[in-house]
Amino acid sequence: MKKALLPVFIFILIILFSQRAGSQPVVISNNYKNGNGLRHLKIARAMIYTPQVSWWYNHHPSIICFKGKLIAIWSNGLIGEDSPGQRVVYSESTDFVHWSPVQVLALPSKGPSDTLNVLTAAGFYQYKDTLVAYYGEYEQHRANTRLWAKYTTDGKHWSEPVDIHLPIIPNHGPEAIKSGRLIISGNFSFPYTDDPRGLSGWKMTSFYPSDFYTQDNSAAFYAPAKRWGLPPLCEGSFFRTDDDVLHMLLRVTGNGWKGRLWLTESRDNGTNWSKPVETPFTDNDSKFHFGRLPDKRFYYVGIPDTLHHYDRTPLVLALSDDGNYFDKQYIIADEPYQLKQAGLWKGGQYGYPHTMVWNGYMYVIISRQKESIEVLRFKLDQLGRK
Repeated sequence: MKKALLPVFIFILIILFSQRAGSQPVVISNNYKNGNGLRHLKIARAMIYTPQVSWWYNHHPSIICFKGKLIAIWSNGLIGEDSPGQRVVYSESTDFVHWSPVQVLALPSKGPSDTLNVLTAAGFYQYKDTLVAYYGEYEQHRANTRLWAKYTTDGKHWSEPVDIHLPIIPNHGPEAIKSGRLIISGNFSFPYTDDPRGLSGWKMTSFYPSDFYTQDNSAAFYAPAKRWGLPPLCEGSFFRTDDDVLHMLLRVTGNGWKGRLWLTESRDNGTNWSKPVETPFTDNDSKFHFGRLPDKRFYYVGIPDTLHHYDRTPLVLALSDDGNYFDKQYIIADEPYQLKQAGLWKGGQYGYPHTMVWNGYMYVIISRQKESIEVLRFKLDQLGRK
């Protein structure tokens, strides 16, 4: 190559690299309008817990199958959302229908002025014969956030609390990617570790610069969003496509809600994340869960309705062949639940779904108006084949 052309060639390479590095994420969308005409899946349902005289707040559920038993975990409060004294409880079942009485997994410690802290259930992760349950803790005014874990090898006897050394209340428990790395879906931070047990070595990461935040909880996502000119982004859930790109979808809440999910992506196994962009994927202002079926189709379970903000119904399953366009949609459930006891921020028919695919079924656990905990399941063969 002639010397005169070398600077031009280098300039072109720089431009191409810059365009590639700064390229916009793939557009991820659905085609939900309303529930009219959508097929209702044939489901079985079981009420895991309904309060009768106390502990009226129940939310943030997750479910797993461990050594032949279904185990559900959730946040359990006295009356309203995230109030002092909120604890983490669990229940077990061997047949899906009958569930054990509530058992306490963790109790909050005391913060300033001798006030009890707040605990939030944060999901499960299983490594070989060990099940790890995660829960977050912060003080009454959402300060000093910490993530804890307890583990068990038999589902009955739990370890002492393990300090995970992360200032986060996770949205979903850790999920393993192809490399074996574990990633936690938070509000705006997505910690990762290469410890296969999920108990150590966690590192914070986010699409925000590190000096924008000190903790990640249900109040901490407003300030960095405002500073960066973004709507309040929170409660992520991700899936990985075959090109090893991680796609983290984000809820928008508060005054920033426009009925759409936002998207940030990672191309280096969760070490760095792109600046979020709005997608056409519709959302009711609620938590959701993405995953992948055994036949390699991608799925979403959540509330895509935008006509009835925050009603959180119907609960919908959407499928995608390529991870871009979720165009096959089914109604999982839309039956109403009658609230028994009013409380702070209690509402939403199908709140905060978490899913599990196991033994030919999809399991979906939800809170009902943040008061009762219910689990649904349906056979995957209803969904046809890819």
